[in-house]
Amino acid sequence: MVEAITYSSEEIYEILKNRIIQLDYEPGQILNEKDIASEFNVSRTPIRKVFEQLKNNKLLNIIPRYGAQVAPIDFLYMKSVFEVVRELNGFAANLAAKKITPEKIEELEAILEKIKNYDIEKDYTEIIIQDQNFHKIIFESAANPCLIDILYGLQMHTERMWIYAKPEIGEINLFLNTMPDIVKALKSGNSEQASNYAKNHTDIFVERIKQEFF
Repeated sequence: MVEAITYSSEEIYEILKNRIIQLDYEPGQILNEKDIASEFNVSRTPIRKVFEQLKNNKLLNIIPRYGAQVAPIDFLYMKSVFEVVRELNGFAANLAAKKITPEKIEELEAILEKIKNYDIEKDYTEIIIQDQNFHKIIFESAANPCLIDILYGLQMHTERMWIYAKPEIGEINLFLNTMPDIVKALKSGNSEQASNYAKNHTDIFVERIKQEFF
């Protein structure tokens, strides 16, 4: 007899969050509290707690007497997110250029190598995940806990948007034309260049999709 896996609220939150971000749960989809509690072999109480966390992070809408709805993508809100992310990504890269370790540079370079070997059509979601991992390394290298908290909170929305925007991002060079410059600037310790390249990386993607969505 196989023993049932026990999930903590934190684990359930991460699983549901990733399903929303990666569009396994589509925008507008209704999540049934009873079904999800059954899936994870828990009572409804921790599921309600997780739903509340997801609501606070703007990934779920709780509708009284109706249920939990996966938040539709709010393009006006996303426009405001990208305006903030652009500046904070630049600031994080500026700080990281002064503090990043050779080991972290190697991790960034390894991500670039992975992306070079991906197919934009077949591996698009994995490319976006690696792009987000790339930025997380820079955030952490900035070594500013307040900045990290803010950027992690925003990143879940940018990642979801990039996955949603797949039809508009049809070439691998959107990644490979900008990310190596960021690494080069970080490696040389040029904080001003690192900041500018990080902002440019965001600008190129936003420019590609803004005519369609914003």
